[in-house]
Amino acid sequence: MDLWHPVVPSLWQGRDDSHEAPNALRLFQSIANGGDFTPQSHRGKIALLGFECDEGVKRNQGRTGAAQGPDILRRALANMASYRGHEWLVEMGNIRAEPEKLEAAQQALHDAVLACLQAGMRTLVFGGGHETAFGHGSAVLNAFPNERIGIVNLDAHLDLRHAPHASSGTPFRQLALYCEAQQRGFHYTCMGASLAANTAALWEEAAHRHVTVIEDLDVLNTMEERALPEIYRVIDSYDSIYLTIDLDVLPAWEMPAVSAPAPLGIPLMLLLRIVEPLCRSGKLQAVDLVEFNPTFDREGQGAKVAARLAWQILHWW
Repeated sequence: MDLWHPVVPSLWQGRDDSHEAPNALRLFQSIANGGDFTPQSHRGKIALLGFECDEGVKRNQGRTGAAQGPDILRRALANMASYRGHEWLVEMGNIRAEPEKLEAAQQALHDAVLACLQAGMRTLVFGGGHETAFGHGSAVLNAFPNERIGIVNLDAHLDLRHAPHASSGTPFRQLALYCEAQQRGFHYTCMGASLAANTAALWEEAAHRHVTVIEDLDVLNTMEERALPEIYRVIDSYDSIYLTIDLDVLPAWEMPAVSAPAPLGIPLMLLLRIVEPLCRSGKLQAVDLVEFNPTFDREGQGAKVAARLAWQILHWW
């Protein structure tokens, strides 16, 4: 498969407590890691894919470095304790973008995700910039062509830019156009968007596309009245759900390691309240965590936060 490669086995290592008890395990001991791409052998499990790409961030004039994110997140996840749900995780390797070839990388990610979903797996993707969402999201749409797909983006940004070329700022407009081409509905909720971080033109585009937006202040101040009811609406309204989490939705003090740190943001504790019902809904087919940039991390703080978020998703999923 073009642009795919296995991860270095040494990424999955940690403290070995198995001498204490048979269930004294950590994720590096429970993950299936055959070093190959064989989704047909893992029906019902969760495929972990990395997308080594920040070509979209570069085009969007952001701070590059997210291409190194997937493997750093794996290292942070590897030593966490393994509980129910974690044993379903299967290492499926990385898609590595070539310089200046974003579209080819997105297509390779699409093809890998589609193969996993068609084999009856669910997908967890570590980006990469938010250009990850077009490759991942388009594969979800193609895997379930007769279903109504709900897209939930936890993000400080709407990512609906008009631009001559795809970037990390365009994926949801691309998905809207993709849905139009397939003559199907575009069902997009963005939660955590910052009024200060999105121009009036982007809010107009969101209105034009009938996007449901719950601003960061609304999440912080009216979680029970605005945010959670929207999550339950999505669960009730759609057949399958794709959840994409831009880590810049977290406040800068929790997540410094992104291209655009959020001066306000949604703290992890509140973010988990949004994520949990989606994970437990039985409809969640695909999740990604994007924009983690280890270049700007502080003593591994951001990696630990992102890994805990991924750990919790797997535990509830």
